[in-house]
Amino acid sequence: MRKSVEPVWDLTIAPDTVRLIVDKARTISAAVNEDYDDGAEHEVELDGDAHRTHHHDGLAEEETEDQTERELRQIVRELNVDEAAELIALVWIGRGDYEAAEFGDAVKEARQRDYKPVRYLLGMPMLGDWLEEGLEAIGVAPEE
Repeated sequence: MRKSVEPVWDLTIAPDTVRLIVDKARTISAAVNEDYDDGAEHEVELDGDAHRTHHHDGLAEEETEDQTERELRQIVRELNVDEAAELIALVWIGRGDYEAAEFGDAVKEARQRDYKPVRYLLGMPMLGDWLEEGLEAIGVAPEE
C-alpha cells in the first residue's frame, strides 16, 4: 500500500496527460520489442504456390500500433510550450540527468533548447518508464 505523497512541484501539464503518454509509449515499445524477439522481425516463410494464394489485407495489430503512435504524436503535438518543456524535464529526471530538486532548472533548459518535442520524445525507447519515474521523483503519486 503506497502512502500519499505531497507533490514537490506544481505542473502545468496534467499528470493524467503524462500518464496517458506513458501508457501509449509503453504500448508502442512493447510492440517493437515483440517484433524483435529472436531477431526475426515479421519473417514469413511461404513455399511453392503460397505466394499466389496468400492475401494480405493488413493485420489488426499493425493498425492498432499505428493508431496508438498517431494518437501519441497528436497528444504531444497539442502540448503548449510550457507543457512540452515539463514533459522533457520529467524524462530527464526519470533517466537521471537531473535530480527532482532540479526540476525547475530542467524545465528552463528544455525551454532554451530548440527541440521538436514529437521527434525528440518519440525517439526514446524507454519514454514511458522515464516519464513515470520522473513523475514519482517529483512527488506525483502514481495512478491507483
